Amino acid sequence: MLVNMRELLGKAEEEGYAVPSFSVANMECIEGVMAAAEAMRSPVILQVAEVRLPYSPLYLIAPMMRAAAEHASVPVAVHLDHGKTLGCIEEALDLGFTSVMCDGSELPIAENVALTRRVVELARRTGAAVEAEVGRVGRDEDGSECEEQMAGISDCVQMAHTGIDALAIGIGNAHGVYAQLPKLRYDILEEAHRKVRAALVMHGGSGLTDEQFRKLVALGMRKINIATDIFMAQASACTSKDVFRNIRASAEAVEGVARHYIHIFGSEGKA
Repeated sequence: MLVNMRELLGKAEEEGYAVPSFSVANMECIEGVMAAAEAMRSPVILQVAEVRLPYSPLYLIAPMMRAAAEHASVPVAVHLDHGKTLGCIEEALDLGFTSVMCDGSELPIAENVALTRRVVELARRTGAAVEAEVGRVGRDEDGSECEEQMAGISDCVQMAHTGIDALAIGIGNAHGVYAQLPKLRYDILEEAHRKVRAALVMHGGSGLTDEQFRKLVALGMRKINIATDIFMAQASACTSKDVFRNIRASAEAVEGVARHYIHIFGSEGKA
């Protein structure tokens, strides 16, 4: 069933687990994630980042994401990840996404807050949830390098006053493949969880240990994004010259990845 991300994250906060948010690039991604969610009775979020749209155009992938959610027997939110431009965010809202991310993390905090307020206003017309980001996650979604910045608590509190539903915070995490296991600032997470009403979000989940994930969830992370592991599993699975075998193998590989994270994040049986 298609639901608002706000609903999913509110329940996760009440019951102390994290909702997995899986990046999808094609039909096989979507099928694999939904097979895992149905089998494990888990709520999930299907997401696509603006930087990926040259490969997965929004007007094509959005209807597939919505159709998967509408046909599911478990709750599914459909989310625009790392929305950088108002045009893209408006298009996602028009196509029926139930949440959008306004990523102004590269801006000074005052400009980030002002941009986020505009997106919150836009989202009100459809009731969609809004995610913002404070601090800077190491490496951009496309893998390009950027300067990592830890989230400041005062900035987190200021951003929460915009009316957002979720807040991604930089605590030493990075997109893509980690060169070495990161030293996460759990102290920032703990303080943010105490002081910020918005649900906290972890970007750059692929590559962390199960122990790190369990600690993140215990300290208040309520949405954790997984992209790289999904895409790597798909790429490795496509070894046949038969395109239909590759479709099946790709979906099955994604299902395996999704099952693992559903179990670790504690969302199994929470549908």
